[in-house]
Amino acid sequence: MNTSTTSVANADSVKAKAAALDVSLPETHRAVLLRIATQRERLLARRSARAQALALQSQQSAHMPTSGALPERLVAFARLHPVAVAVAAVAAVAVGPRRLIRWSGIVLPLLARFRR
Repeated sequence: MNTSTTSVANADSVKAKAAALDVSLPETHRAVLLRIATQRERLLARRSARAQALALQSQQSAHMPTSGALPERLVAFARLHPVAVAVAAVAAVAVGPRRLIRWSGIVLPLLARFRR
């Protein structure tokens, strides 16, 4: 969507609403009504942009990337399995840093060997 044409269309619609306002109203009332109309236009644009973003997000498939950097794959795993990540974080806190470092010294070499 072209934002320059959208802003021109919004400006035109706000001017049209301002012209349609009752001329017998005091200037302060017209200014308030004009701000309300402008805010409604802005909120409508925000809603439509959010709906468009949600539609794009739902079109993208949620899958685990098989190739790519390790941090990228970890972030994808965390998004797909938030409960598992939360359980792992609670377990890491419960075990403590000393045991965690000790066990990582045992597990990481095994993982490196299996990866070859």
